[in-house]
Amino acid sequence: MKAEKYLQYLQKEIHSTVFATIDENGNPVTCVIDMMLSDENGLYFLTAKGKAFYARLKAHDSVSVTGFHGKDTMSSKSVTVRGKVRELGDVLLTEIFKANPYMEEIYPGEKSRAVLTVFQIYQGEGEFFDLSVKPIFRERFSFGGSEKKISGYFVGSACIGCKLCFSVCPQKCIDIAAKPAVITQSNCLHCGRCAEICPVGAVEKR
Repeated sequence: MKAEKYLQYLQKEIHSTVFATIDENGNPVTCVIDMMLSDENGLYFLTAKGKAFYARLKAHDSVSVTGFHGKDTMSSKSVTVRGKVRELGDVLLTEIFKANPYMEEIYPGEKSRAVLTVFQIYQGEGEFFDLSVKPIFRERFSFGGSEKKISGYFVGSACIGCKLCFSVCPQKCIDIAAKPAVITQSNCLHCGRCAEICPVGAVEKR
């Protein structure tokens, strides 16, 4: 349910997203693509078969997508998804146009839509990142059978309780009452300052 909530936020609240794909020379290419539908099975978007974007999707099925919502940086919420795509053809095309009526102005009439094809991001992992709250909030999620990876900074058993990590933490998200100290992962910026200052190297990056 958590993944579906964040996928829906990306599709409905953000909608216009930045897609990163790889071109024929192995170079990254970005473009803005509207996210048309979402459900528990992933995200859905469309493109025209004559576009370079279509060729890149067919050549490499891995994509990275990010979107941002907010008036400015400190009111922003973002969702990033990395995953696998597959072409579905004209499946869901009618539903997409019904849910996104502005598409009628871009591709008016059935004949012009014959060139369109739907893609699904069917498997992947992602992260929700919220700068509008203090401390910041972040949460990882996965969908389509993809395993959610654990990443960030963690304090190990070598911790001596010196509290230097807390003194430099910009979000003050380290529980120094515990030993070893505990970093609250959902509030951590992943800046790495705690690892830099630890005198015994007890902070591990995963």
